[in-house]
Amino acid sequence: MKAGLLDREAKLLRKRALGEHAVLSAADTAVCDAYAVESGVASFSLMQTAGAELAAAILQRWHMRPALIACGPGNNGGDGYICAARLLEAGWPVTVAALGDPEQLKGDARKAYLAWGGPVQSVEESDPSEFGLVVDALFGAGLDRPLTGAVAEFCQRVNASSAVVVAVDLPSGQKGDAAQADGPVIVADLTITFHTAKPAHLLEPAASTCGELVVVDIGIPDGWDSRAAPLALRNSPALWAEELPATATLSHKHQRGRLVVFTGGASSTGAGRLAGEAGLRAGAGLVTLASPVDALPINAAQSTAVMVRPWAGGYESEAIAQACRADVAVIGPGAGIGAGTKQAVESLLTARAKAVLDADALTSYENDLPELLNSLRPDDVMTPHIGEFRRVFPGVLEASAHKLEAACRAAEQAGCTVLLKGPDTIIAAPGRMAVINRHASPVLATAGSGDVLAGVIGGLMAQGMGGFDAACAAAWLHGDAGMRIGTGLTAERLLEEVGLSRNALDARLRRQSAQRRLLAC
Repeated sequence: MKAGLLDREAKLLRKRALGEHAVLSAADTAVCDAYAVESGVASFSLMQTAGAELAAAILQRWHMRPALIACGPGNNGGDGYICAARLLEAGWPVTVAALGDPEQLKGDARKAYLAWGGPVQSVEESDPSEFGLVVDALFGAGLDRPLTGAVAEFCQRVNASSAVVVAVDLPSGQKGDAAQADGPVIVADLTITFHTAKPAHLLEPAASTCGELVVVDIGIPDGWDSRAAPLALRNSPALWAEELPATATLSHKHQRGRLVVFTGGASSTGAGRLAGEAGLRAGAGLVTLASPVDALPINAAQSTAVMVRPWAGGYESEAIAQACRADVAVIGPGAGIGAGTKQAVESLLTARAKAVLDADALTSYENDLPELLNSLRPDDVMTPHIGEFRRVFPGVLEASAHKLEAACRAAEQAGCTVLLKGPDTIIAAPGRMAVINRHASPVLATAGSGDVLAGVIGGLMAQGMGGFDAACAAAWLHGDAGMRIGTGLTAERLLEEVGLSRNALDARLRRQSAQRRLLAC
């Protein structure tokens, strides 16, 4: 009975996690609001909760200061009026500015305006530089046109001021479903959005205008997902923690998986070594570096726990993978661009081992995508950065609305997992909902960082994790390690921190599991 309760509780927590991490289009966000009303939730109650949560977020972060609340002509403005009233109740000096005549407001926005009940000046006559905080409640995710005229000028004045800027739903000027504004846009320090994130909150360069992102629950009832389908999910351990490999007490190294990494010659061994070491840190039981003979002494001298094996190159890669009894092979870091690497990839993709294709293994197929696509298997993983993606999938990014759509198209073409790297890393695979990883730091943009990521993916896959889940988990752990290190990160230091991030995550998951067991008692 307890086991059944525990299983149901785990499933409930997973369902909630999927809801919490969903990414919806602007249109589907409105569908969720309508679903809430149909389910008996008053629409004005949703607005009151949104405004109250907005005010609470401000009060939690900043000391009292003169605040300008800029309210637009729709429900976004209504949220602003509710927020203004709450800040005033907390003793803040509040000035409200409206875009247009607030007496012409209708529906819930009018109710919010009347609930404010205080003076309102025009946005045109407001000077953001006179305030310590500006709340941008002009337009939300549903905006479908660029800002012009007085409101565009107001945005420019906000950006030129030294005030802290808080955006309601999205910074004004930014469309919810777009990765880039098509005109002036307010740059916020904090963005409070409701129910779920939208693409613009997570995809660059739009995401950089949002500052800190907070998604708050305003009371949309369960069941909304029967009306609205997420475009993607925000990466979180809640999505893949159940698939993380666990180390059994009686396991030995071969049971923990075997990984082989193919490296370049004597002058380019570092990238492969980073990938191999990362595979070990991720938990693989045995890692082998396969490299040309001239690189063997270098790899042997620099890698203590990693085995080395001579590799003649080209078509011998399949035989090497078989000889190592490899579960997974990583190829690309420092491999060199050209026919030899293509031959190695072609050979490797006939082996039993699953493949992680990175860097030179991808660029070697520039303008020759069909040949690669004919060989890839569902369990393989490709890890391009944006330049490599353009070379391997020519025209796909340009034909897509944004990076998320492009990665999904590429995954369908390739028939396997595609991890498109960047500050907004996308993990996509056929038949799986795409995942956007923002759990990372800009300091990861350094030499060797991508090699470490490829190795972590390979290490997790070697232990039995599927390619898609391994890519999601590796992106999160890799990003977490970068956040722990901060400025001054090097790939060598990143190797150390990846293991610590995994340990910290395991400890957190154990605590959560213990809490679930208590609930089942």
